[in-house]
Amino acid sequence: MSKGRILSIQSHVAFGYVGGKAAVFPLQCLGYDVDVVNTVNFSNHSGYGRFGGSRASAAELSQIFGIMEQNVLLHPERLLTGYIPGGEALSAITEIARKLRNRNPHLVYLLDPVLGDAGKLYVSPDVIPIYRGMLPLSTIITPNWFEVEVLTDVKIVDVSSLQRALKTLHEEYHVPNVVISSIPLRKWLLESLPPHLQPPAGYRDSDTDFLLCIASSSDSPLKGDSLSAVHTRYIPCIPGYFSGVGDLFSALVLAHYEPSTSPSASVNGSTDPGTEETTLSRAVSQALTKTHAILSLTHEYAAALPEEDRQPTDEELDVKEPERLVRRMKGRELKLVQGQDIIRNEAAVDHKNMDWWVKFWKP
Repeated sequence: MSKGRILSIQSHVAFGYVGGKAAVFPLQCLGYDVDVVNTVNFSNHSGYGRFGGSRASAAELSQIFGIMEQNVLLHPERLLTGYIPGGEALSAITEIARKLRNRNPHLVYLLDPVLGDAGKLYVSPDVIPIYRGMLPLSTIITPNWFEVEVLTDVKIVDVSSLQRALKTLHEEYHVPNVVISSIPLRKWLLESLPPHLQPPAGYRDSDTDFLLCIASSSDSPLKGDSLSAVHTRYIPCIPGYFSGVGDLFSALVLAHYEPSTSPSASVNGSTDPGTEETTLSRAVSQALTKTHAILSLTHEYAAALPEEDRQPTDEELDVKEPERLVRRMKGRELKLVQGQDIIRNEAAVDHKNMDWWVKFWKP
């Protein structure tokens, strides 16, 4: 039985698993019918160095949506948008998102504002104000830390600036659910976390790097008199370059988000710190657990490849020997088909909940 219909609007590649290729199969594994509109149609992702294909124009996107409308095919319960290459195309998608929101106030819309990473934009700057205009249409957004900085004009350097960024998204842009998919666990952030939210001391003293995922819900009764209920969880970094991880994560957040489920102030009657959940934190914990498990499976596969297929990143050598880069990228494509039991079955992985950062707003 279908769990509902999702309209997915994002990139497509012939080979590999990024964009829609990283999102649609997992959504189908979890029981959703997915209608797919491709914003680009490329040979492979850009990390291969060589890629080609076409970008959908605003007119082409509008034509697709218009004919779907005429045939009464445009009635999804959920909407997912990802990579969109330019301002005109993004404006056409904004129009359809607004139409769907007006038609169905209960539409669950996950907006992944794909702008860039690690301090660099990889889209045209003209999309930034358009994305800001789209934010109030969303149910959930899943930016990384750099995308939060771009959208809010707040440089995240301490807890105070992190609070300002979240406040901007919740109050100025009226986004009810914000998930910062990955933020480096730098010293200022580590020291701000309550002890039960920090990695064990042995891990902290090792060479392992960590990322922090933060989920902030202004719809939760757990927020009390604060702006939102904030949950978090650290994840050990897996070495190497992988593509499509954010696309997979966003799809899994949307798949597991159940707005009809009433959030409870505690689990099994417990009042211990860290046991409280919200509708958002449940979905994010599932998505984070499964995404990390798929990434670990992919890393294990890549580590077992012949030496010539797992060479370390070296930009100079990659330019001289493009096939070197291609072999490495091929070995690191997400193992979604091989890991479909992880996607389908919660019991297939060691599930860990997001933990409530009880005094995030009032240290």
